[in-house]
Amino acid sequence: MQQLLILEDDNALGQGIRLALQSPQAEIALCRTLAEGRRLLAEKPFDLLILDVNLPDGSGLDLLREVRQSSAVPVILLTANDMETDIVVGLESGADDYITKPFSLAVLRARVNAQLRRAAPAPATAVEIDGFSFDFQRMEFRRDGQPVELSKTEQKLLRMLVENRGRTLSREQLLDWVWSDGAEYVDENALSVTVKRLRDKLEDTPSRPQYLKTVYGIGYAWVVK
Repeated sequence: MQQLLILEDDNALGQGIRLALQSPQAEIALCRTLAEGRRLLAEKPFDLLILDVNLPDGSGLDLLREVRQSSAVPVILLTANDMETDIVVGLESGADDYITKPFSLAVLRARVNAQLRRAAPAPATAVEIDGFSFDFQRMEFRRDGQPVELSKTEQKLLRMLVENRGRTLSREQLLDWVWSDGAEYVDENALSVTVKRLRDKLEDTPSRPQYLKTVYGIGYAWVVK
């Protein structure tokens, strides 16, 4: 589970950012002051920080400099300060990215995902489950030693289910994650079709246990045997 911290004094904007970044793989903390941000950072580590610069009790740049004394966590500055000198100061203070207001939530989400990908350690081994081998880094998938060809959409769906195995994911969560960088509107039937194709490729023999479970009225889960 990725831990994200948003420090933004505009409550409506902060809630909008949290909604845009929400996913089953992320836990997002939202705060409005430097003091609250410092308290949360002292309580637990985070995987990425989004910091406003102009805050009621000081500057987000101060918090950024404090963080950089002991951590290389990705930091994105999100501010109305759009002068060239402001951007230079922000980046030289240790920010990994600098986004000026107003901005697109889709672009912010893409930049957040890019920073998380850069910071994420490469998986050491493939996931091994009852004859399945899923190597999402190399995009190599095997069933009983035999290669299985999966489309990019099927890979994204499988990864989401396997990384959250034992947990039911709603249709809305899966649609948002699997088609996050696609069209604004995706027919819900696309998910049902992708699930069926994935089942056909992974569970096409009666003797194989069923792992991809439909939770009627909610969504899907990868069952832990």
